[in-house]
Amino acid sequence: MPPTVNAALHAPSRHERLDALRGVAMVWMMVFHFSFDLNLNGLISPKQNFYADPFWTWQRTAIVSLFVFCAGFSQALALTQGQGWPRFWRRWAQVAGCAVLVSLGSAWMFPRSWISFGVLHGMALMLVLVRLAWPMRRGLWLLALVALVLPWVWQHAVFNSRWLNWTGLVSKLPVTEDYVPVLPWLGVMLIGAGVGRWVLAQRAAWLMPAATGPLRGLALLGRWPLAVYMLHQPLFLGLIELHKLWR
Repeated sequence: MPPTVNAALHAPSRHERLDALRGVAMVWMMVFHFSFDLNLNGLISPKQNFYADPFWTWQRTAIVSLFVFCAGFSQALALTQGQGWPRFWRRWAQVAGCAVLVSLGSAWMFPRSWISFGVLHGMALMLVLVRLAWPMRRGLWLLALVALVLPWVWQHAVFNSRWLNWTGLVSKLPVTEDYVPVLPWLGVMLIGAGVGRWVLAQRAAWLMPAATGPLRGLALLGRWPLAVYMLHQPLFLGLIELHKLWR
């Protein structure tokens, strides 16, 4: 076994550099969502269009891409270290359960554009698909390419309903507050898994050093992505309501 792979197998359960990268996504997401909440409550002037303005839509795409990439990389680490299905399902149940809570909360706040398949819904399904595809090795890259390209070259109206729009093969984007379909995002997660596999095989030492300086704070934040994701919006909305009452 190459030394790099052997080192990866005996590495700490936490890889702080990857946590720090995920922490960057968390900070970016929170700034984005707080801006959205301020705009929603009329506290930004001039009023912004988060649904159509490229300044905001491209940020959303970049944030989701970073999250999904990190999730794929994390799966590569877990699988290389021998994570079995029972442990995987325990974590998966947390993601899926939070996805249900997001749907319920969004239905209360945005009844006409509630989230039926957002980032957590997409993560839950794509994590399973990545694990199933893991034995393909080099085939991961081909599958990633297909996942990225297919929704751009083929769409059909039959996929436009909430029952099927999770595929990503829609001919019209759904009216929803968050939409992260399997295609093309599975391609991003597969790229993360493929890069993770390559790093573990060729450059595992990159992951060994602990985060230092400002990266330590980002790493700490990146260790708890699900908790932060679920709690930051209620916190922001609560602070905004307090501000409105104070005024």
